[in-house]
Amino acid sequence: MLTGIQVVFLGGDARQLEVIQKLYELDANIQLIGFDNLQRSYSGVRKADLTEEVLSEADAVILPVVGTDDTGKVEAIFSSQELRLEERHVAALPKHAKVYTGMAKPFLTNLCGKHGIPVVELLDRDDVAIYNSIPTAEGAVMIAIQNTDITIHGSTCTVIGIGRTGLTLARTLKGLGANVKVGVRRNEHFARAVEMGVTPFHTDHLAKELRDVDIVFNTVPAQVLTAGVIAQLPPGSIIIDLASKPGGTDFRFAERRGIKAMLAPGLPGMVAPKTAGRIIANAVSELILTEAKKRGMNR
Repeated sequence: MLTGIQVVFLGGDARQLEVIQKLYELDANIQLIGFDNLQRSYSGVRKADLTEEVLSEADAVILPVVGTDDTGKVEAIFSSQELRLEERHVAALPKHAKVYTGMAKPFLTNLCGKHGIPVVELLDRDDVAIYNSIPTAEGAVMIAIQNTDITIHGSTCTVIGIGRTGLTLARTLKGLGANVKVGVRRNEHFARAVEMGVTPFHTDHLAKELRDVDIVFNTVPAQVLTAGVIAQLPPGSIIIDLASKPGGTDFRFAERRGIKAMLAPGLPGMVAPKTAGRIIANAVSELILTEAKKRGMNR
């Protein structure tokens, strides 16, 4: 149990509701900042303003999946007011406190690092990333169906990158009957693709391998779909870029070329917020429980 542990939620979307529920069930003391328009109520859970006083009592601060933008702005869909994390807020945190988020931009890591506050990036954990790859794959398939006039079955799909998301997506497409090709850089990934029954190729040959493709899914957070590569795509093909912003596609050239290209990060929160929220809730509750045990505070 988390009796006596002070947890502050700072902004977020529908996924955070699952995390709040989980920590509420574990008897944490919870304060919500940026939830003034939230209709759901929890007995004993308080709504608060973003002040140094509130943060000075926190053992854990839970931010949205993308913690802040490059200026400290925090997404808060349950509030009509802008939330912005500033140095005075971080400076007010107790030295034992930790900040939990999905992924941290340099603004957040630098600010917390300056004051010795650890930032825990949940999406760096293999378990979280693998679980998250399931709604990501389903969302990517949904976008493909909505933006094509062909079935996934029998289509030629290319997945660039065979990391945690790419593996799940390639398996999902294969299961739907697509002809799946996978662009890889490492020999062990080439071997894994062969073992899965999909067709691997080295990304050095990307332009050549995309000449007959219907749908391209990119998972690589670097510009791999350059103008030279996009020029080889057949008319009517589409690009679905799943990498974090700004993605791995030259979107300007794709538009000029008449290729529909969509940047679609954060699909779990859009297509399955309850499932995605439970994934985060399980991970963050485990981490906070472990920290509480170290400090001898759990009951």
